[in-house]
Amino acid sequence: MVAEMTSKETLISKVLILEPETGPTDELKAFCDAHQLVGLKVHKDSLGAVLRTNVDLGGILFSEEYGGSPAENARLALLIHSLRPELPLILRLSTHKALEELPDNLRHLFCAGYDIEHIDRLAEAVDRFIFCLIYPNALLRGIAEITIQVLESQFPRLEILRETPSIVNDRVIVGEVFSLIPLESGWCRGYMMLQTKAGSLLDVSGSLGPPSTSANIRIVNDRMSEITNLIWGAFKNKYVGDTSLPRNFQVQVPLIVNHAQKYISFGTENPQLCFGFRLRDPSAGVSLDIHQRFIFNLNWSPEMFSEISQDVDTMIDSGELELF
Repeated sequence: MVAEMTSKETLISKVLILEPETGPTDELKAFCDAHQLVGLKVHKDSLGAVLRTNVDLGGILFSEEYGGSPAENARLALLIHSLRPELPLILRLSTHKALEELPDNLRHLFCAGYDIEHIDRLAEAVDRFIFCLIYPNALLRGIAEITIQVLESQFPRLEILRETPSIVNDRVIVGEVFSLIPLESGWCRGYMMLQTKAGSLLDVSGSLGPPSTSANIRIVNDRMSEITNLIWGAFKNKYVGDTSLPRNFQVQVPLIVNHAQKYISFGTENPQLCFGFRLRDPSAGVSLDIHQRFIFNLNWSPEMFSEISQDVDTMIDSGELELF
């Protein structure tokens, strides 16, 4: 059984909204609703703890009034940059009229600025730094359908809940295990990544015993490998087709993984396409969250995207279809 975790069908992005209690809440709520943003608030005393978690974010909207004083605001801005330097930090100006007026040690922290009277500048920044890549609706729908079919085949009888696909700019690793597989075609080059928690995967798999045993490690690795390969195979058949690439597409970039910081970088500032799935067995009280990301860090040409239609005669010859 498949259910929606949200009611929206459009591509969204989660953003932290760092505003004081007296900030322009109504205007920012209306802006988020109109621009496919899910706003999240956090008190400044909890900011560091929240940024150290694995919450998926597309960016941060930061107010000059958030800290209560210039010194505290500078401290918080530097804290954000040190903990999540990959996230676009957009400043709501109130004391200053432009980013150029900020002290030199702070100016480089912000990718854009706006004031509430000219909120159209915020829209421009969101389009530039969060929704800067175009993802065809057919691709979003197809990825979700492919992934759900694979999860249903691997975890029969479990309830599957699907989140609205989102745009993220963070580079955090979720859980103890993740898989990577390359995606290469004439219209895209990059990776698909699946992330989850090993203990939860063992729980829904019905495995017994401590997660550290070699048998359970094999269960986790084998199941993640199987899921990844099945999704990749279906994606390849539906969207990739001929994988022969021109010479100028053979460029590679290094992947950087920092296990201590739960951080992975694909060598690009482009946002990532994120899908979330929750599998649960209410009767047993167990659940599993799978985080799926698509990182098109080497090539992205959505104008060349197309679904691969199956030839009817070929499907009849293979036995997939029969004449009535």
